[in-house]
Amino acid sequence: MTRVAAVDCGTNSIRLLVADADPATGELTELDRRMTIVRLGQDVDRTGRLAPEALERTFAACREYAAVIKEHGAERVRFVATSASRDAENREDFVRGVLDILGVEPEVISGDQEAEFSFTGATKELTGRTDLARPYLVVDIGGGSTEFVVGDDHVRAARSVDIGCVRMTERHLVHGGEVSDPPTGEQIAAIRADVEAALDLAERTVPLRETRTLVGLAGSVTTVSAIAQELPEYDSARIHHSRISRERVREITEWLLRSTHAERAAVPSMHPGRVDVIGAGALVLLAIMERTGAEEVVVSEHDILDGIAWSVA
Repeated sequence: MTRVAAVDCGTNSIRLLVADADPATGELTELDRRMTIVRLGQDVDRTGRLAPEALERTFAACREYAAVIKEHGAERVRFVATSASRDAENREDFVRGVLDILGVEPEVISGDQEAEFSFTGATKELTGRTDLARPYLVVDIGGGSTEFVVGDDHVRAARSVDIGCVRMTERHLVHGGEVSDPPTGEQIAAIRADVEAALDLAERTVPLRETRTLVGLAGSVTTVSAIAQELPEYDSARIHHSRISRERVREITEWLLRSTHAERAAVPSMHPGRVDVIGAGALVLLAIMERTGAEEVVVSEHDILDGIAWSVA
């Protein structure tokens, strides 16, 4: 048994998992899992740089996580950084800051590596399930990018494309520094066109339509599940391995895209940091389900973070 700590720093959030990993049994015993919305990718799509205030929010979360890691006595730590820090000209400022706080250098991984970790984290515990046909299509809808991974026991094909919920919101829904509330039909159509073009790109590498089970990861998907179940608060146990039909995803997406900021913020399971970007994230999910013909999405709370933990163990 090895006690490990995994940190996943994405475009919208930074997350920590401290767990005991037993490679012999394939069990990952969770000790601490937490998430902080830091919006590291703020304006990266427009400026090509990480904003000073975004870096400071991220470093504040890192200081909190360093204390948790020390408290649990994790033997090994791995810090993985994804889309926003891949794209930024000043990523060295980010690397130095993380190294000073946590004592480990963030690994700015490729989209393909990100996809491998997501697949491992999402499917390792599905082994032996007879109610979920293979191959799986694991879809990780992040803030800056979305990963598509097809596989059975191992990855067969993977592709990362730049259609995350933050990127789509900032590219199409922000005018004069404010998010449209609600967006116009033209803005929604522009997001949809971007997503469809990205799906065309992904489909050159990944056989999206040949998969039998769609597994959805990350905050946009889990939030849609929480809304679908009308949860009185965010409940990981009820969200994990829930199944949401395509028609229900369509209903929720249409409501999110015609609702106001106040209406979305009033949803009890909605994290405040997702209020402005959840509409774009849900639209990405809906477009994927329509393209693949998936009648439902199996929602997983286990994702790239769990895959990183296994890579350390």
